Amino acid sequence: MLSLRTVRVTRYVTPLREGGSLPAIVEADDDGLYVLKFRGAGQGARALVAELVAGEVARTLGLPVPELVFVDLDPDLARTEPDPEIQELIRASAGLNLALDYLPGAVGFDPVADRLDAALASEIVWFDAYTSNVDRTARNTNLLMWHRRAWLIDHGACLYFHHGTDAADFAARVDDPFTRIKEHVLLPRASDLAGADARLAPRLTPDAIAAVASLVPDAWLPPDGAAQERAAYASYLRTRVEGARPFVEEAARARRPRV
Repeated sequence: MLSLRTVRVTRYVTPLREGGSLPAIVEADDDGLYVLKFRGAGQGARALVAELVAGEVARTLGLPVPELVFVDLDPDLARTEPDPEIQELIRASAGLNLALDYLPGAVGFDPVADRLDAALASEIVWFDAYTSNVDRTARNTNLLMWHRRAWLIDHGACLYFHHGTDAADFAARVDDPFTRIKEHVLLPRASDLAGADARLAPRLTPDAIAAVASLVPDAWLPPDGAAQERAAYASYLRTRVEGARPFVEEAARARRPRV
């Protein structure tokens, strides 16, 4: 059974101000350091849902993603923070949040200096097209290099359509080719998209998708329809991979030279 650990924040270490939602490095009661994504940030709980669902889909596919953990945040931690903005964010995020394992010494991916092999680049492009990830561009790669390996981070921009959209409307999105894949930083290296499709699609079985969707906590979903919304995410992901997968053809088309 798929599950995530839950840790409790013991110390707010430092904000990461390069992130639009003001994530932070925190220490937890297991003595580990994590990059905390706040439920009370501007994009709200939906960003955490996307972070969780996409991150665990990536892990199911065998892609390198830091461990995700649920984080219990005590609003009383705000008392020790001098920054009023951070105080407000902590109080607004009391309760269950999400965090990624902190990778000490990791550096941002440089598309010029860091070269990924075609197979991995193609798998990352496939994954981002599948999850409609509007990030992972040259401007914002959301890739880290750690121990000479690329790691995928920051998936709050996946499933972008779910912001302000009723779960009943998710089904209308399953055949979206995701034309924004043309902006993907790894697209020039993704010469094995057909191979990636053959390798990855079979891993997303109905049971695997259901297991990922089951992780989404009720606290992040509408109180009067948590089960229905969780089911809508699972249905969207399942139907998108079981169908014709136009997102794969769109990615391949985006790589073809324009004439």
